Amino acid sequence: MSWLHIKPLTISIMATATKTSAKTIAKAPKAQPVNSGKTPAAKAVLASAKSAGTASAGKTAAAKAKKSPAAAAAITTEFDSFLIDELKDIYWAEKHLVKALPKMRKAATSSQLAMAFEKHTADTEQHIKLIEQAFELLGKKAQAKKCEAMAGLIAEAQGIIEDTESGTLIRDAGLILAAQKVEHYEIATYGTLRTLASHGGKTEVAALLEQILRNEKETDAALTQVAESFVNEQAAQE
Repeated sequence: MSWLHIKPLTISIMATATKTSAKTIAKAPKAQPVNSGKTPAAKAVLASAKSAGTASAGKTAAAKAKKSPAAAAAITTEFDSFLIDELKDIYWAEKHLVKALPKMRKAATSSQLAMAFEKHTADTEQHIKLIEQAFELLGKKAQAKKCEAMAGLIAEAQGIIEDTESGTLIRDAGLILAAQKVEHYEIATYGTLRTLASHGGKTEVAALLEQILRNEKETDAALTQVAESFVNEQAAQE
């Protein structure tokens, strides 16, 4: 076979190989861009990062809530606002009563009554602290609003001191009268506020108010004992 007959055959075979190679290249899968974010692996990575970010944000919010328990108990209803307003009223009452009681102690004739007023002063200081705790539990800063009732009762006690003679048991009888008017007002106030707090689901606040209420009742009973033991009888003879 001459070279002229082989050359066409060789060219034919080369052409066929070239076509086959072109078809193979055409069928090869296209490469995905590395940063397209559309591959399953990339999607999984993005989803994981997003989940981690959400979890981190959740932990941060939870940490803030733990650091600020008062925020969770923030006043949200009209009922709560009423309770807070009444606490402001009795807070003012106690803060002014604690200033008036030493004057009543100094004006008392008998040592028994003077001691009762001294104890009442210490108790009132404790009541102020308990009310401040109640404000904190409700997520509010302790604030006072003038209590017209207590202002009137304190003024009445001062009037009794001015209208009675020093060193008499009539004055003591009058001071006991004034002090028990204060106690009955406070008993009515704390009893109602305790019940309201309890019905409002504020059990810790209710417990604080119950503690004050019990103490107010004890003070009232102590004043009655002093009056009935000798003051009323001797005052009637003056």
